[in-house]
Amino acid sequence: MNEKLFALDIGTRSVVGIILEKAGDFYRIADHITEEHTERSMLDGQIHDVVAVSKVITKVKERLEVKHGPLKKVCVAAAGRALRTKKTKISQDVFQQPLMTREDIMHLELNAVQQAQYQLAQMTEESQEAAYYCVGYSVLHYHIDGQKIGSLIDQQGQIAQVEIIATFLPKVVVDSLLSALSRSNLAMEALTLEPIAAIQVLIPPSMRRLNVALVDIGAGTSDIAITNSGTVIAYGMVPSAGDSVTEAISDEYLLDFPDAERAKRELTTKGYTSITDILGLESTIHYAEAVSKIEDSLKSLAEQIATEILHLNHSAPKAVMLVGGGSQTPELSKYLAESMGLPANRIAIRDIRAIQQLKDHDQLSHGPELVTPIGIAIAAKQNPIQYKNVIVNGQTIRLFDMKRLTVGDCILAAGIELTKLYGKPGEGFMIELNGKRLPLEGAFGSPPCILRNGTLTSIESPVSEGDDIRIEQGINGQPPDLTIEDLIGDFERIHLTYNNEFFSFTQPVVFVNGSLAKADYKVKDQQRIEYFPVTTLAELKKVLTRLKKWVEPASSTHFVTVNQHLFELKPATAPLLINGESGRMEDTIKHEDTIDTKMNCGLPLRSVLEQLDKPYLYEIEVFFNNKPINLTQALCEVKRNGENLAEEDLVFPNDHLIITEKEKQPFIFQDIFKWTDIQLSSIPTRYKIYRNETVCTFNDTIVSGDRLSIDMKN
Repeated sequence: MNEKLFALDIGTRSVVGIILEKAGDFYRIADHITEEHTERSMLDGQIHDVVAVSKVITKVKERLEVKHGPLKKVCVAAAGRALRTKKTKISQDVFQQPLMTREDIMHLELNAVQQAQYQLAQMTEESQEAAYYCVGYSVLHYHIDGQKIGSLIDQQGQIAQVEIIATFLPKVVVDSLLSALSRSNLAMEALTLEPIAAIQVLIPPSMRRLNVALVDIGAGTSDIAITNSGTVIAYGMVPSAGDSVTEAISDEYLLDFPDAERAKRELTTKGYTSITDILGLESTIHYAEAVSKIEDSLKSLAEQIATEILHLNHSAPKAVMLVGGGSQTPELSKYLAESMGLPANRIAIRDIRAIQQLKDHDQLSHGPELVTPIGIAIAAKQNPIQYKNVIVNGQTIRLFDMKRLTVGDCILAAGIELTKLYGKPGEGFMIELNGKRLPLEGAFGSPPCILRNGTLTSIESPVSEGDDIRIEQGINGQPPDLTIEDLIGDFERIHLTYNNEFFSFTQPVVFVNGSLAKADYKVKDQQRIEYFPVTTLAELKKVLTRLKKWVEPASSTHFVTVNQHLFELKPATAPLLINGESGRMEDTIKHEDTIDTKMNCGLPLRSVLEQLDKPYLYEIEVFFNNKPINLTQALCEVKRNGENLAEEDLVFPNDHLIITEKEKQPFIFQDIFKWTDIQLSSIPTRYKIYRNETVCTFNDTIVSGDRLSIDMKN
């Protein structure tokens, strides 16, 4: 026995019921019935009067049951015009964040969908974002720091941004549809969308790579779906369709609405129609005459449809397919081609003969009005949209299964904002670095942990009926964990010997709160950090001064006061030595250098007197008993603070000296006894003394070079 499918196309004007029989891979229409609404219970695809619509559904069901037996389940479609699309973009600060992973990007995309859902709810004055099912979304663009980029994976920068377009279906559309079916004692076997239904039977997947627009023109609305790149890329609706043309005929020829509708159909099928207006006058109208009379209405409908297609597609598609009863409106395809700038042969009305899966349809009307009902039955069976119940953080959520449902869809349906579940960033530090305030950010908090049935999962993982999903708060980040080297950069080590003391420094040298710090020192909050290189002696001075090790070299000149007059003296040695050579503060220093600075570089008194051109001693050399003897005589007396200074005593900067000069006195023979070990008391009574081998006396004057002797044998 062949399988039977019962489907309903619940439209604005009427309800079409159809029964298909499935035999292998093909279908045959077993029966179909149309019942018109007796009142305006449907508006723009939305059921406004559940009771009234259910009565019409019941009539269709009961008429079909007479021939086909009890009907308990039915395939239905939600009107495509009920779909809402919303573009939005969302940004995230990713500075200093680890490289972005696929999971990070999915979180960002999901946040964008939630933002679109919220914005849509605000636009439609819904109280909750969860009033919409997300049918699907597509990423339009990724950006890093304002630059368009193909993927965010492993990208780094300041700001990451994703722009998406999301499609939503109001829950009230589905809920009212379920209520109407329930009142008619029907259970929903499967659900689809009207545009998807028509596309399913007219445009196979192999053709969806083409940019094609499908327009289902009904009585009150024209529904639009557009394919490209293998999928349906956009949905839209124009609140105008066949009824607007019927009303134009009614106005022009004074006909009531049903008569005007009959006349419109006959003009299309027969080329003429006979009418009786409300005054009782009979006449025959021909196709060309009627078209000229209602041309403005025809062009208006065509322009509205063309405008919406161009808005959705951003350009004219390759072709346009027309289905639905309103597609037979006179000359509509011609005016639509003109409005879109397409050749006339690129716009065509498609009827049931274009449905490749349908067989034995020769005995049926071939009009386009049955395309959507047949598509509903086939599409709902082949790609049914069902409900799944899952638990999210203890709350049971019913999801509209229009696509492969993921954990992310469950989170959307539960109204959970993942951004609020990220761990908070760690508490930051504020430090002072080389005199400037510098904030240090704490580590990023971890993303929320997502578990499905107790197992760690991701937001793009598929879900099944009854899954238990739990989203746990991410772990808060830690304060900054930085060393001095992390903060400043690479270090090297330098060894120096300064004034005979060994030093080992990092390069650059770092001080924390005034104390020398190593490269692996951990930075803390509110610390004062200073660093500078040690490449010259001047820079080394800064370091040693902080360590209280620096010895200021003596000045390159000494100033002393002599008898109340200021004199400038030059030191005997250099005050600053690098590796034993005279150095300067701007000289470069290297690893293992030896540096010396001379402190209080005093000058011997002899050197001071020489620079003052004041000889200190009068000196002669004589020979006594053939041995040389130097005889000296002070020519001046030098006092500092009342104390006499000897020849080798040091004179320091800023000393005050008093110099008293003495008159030079000749040396006499007797003076030599001050420089020998001979005592006068040991000389015998009988003796002779000689000066240059000539007898002389102790009081005789002697000069340099004299040869002196004593003969104590006489």
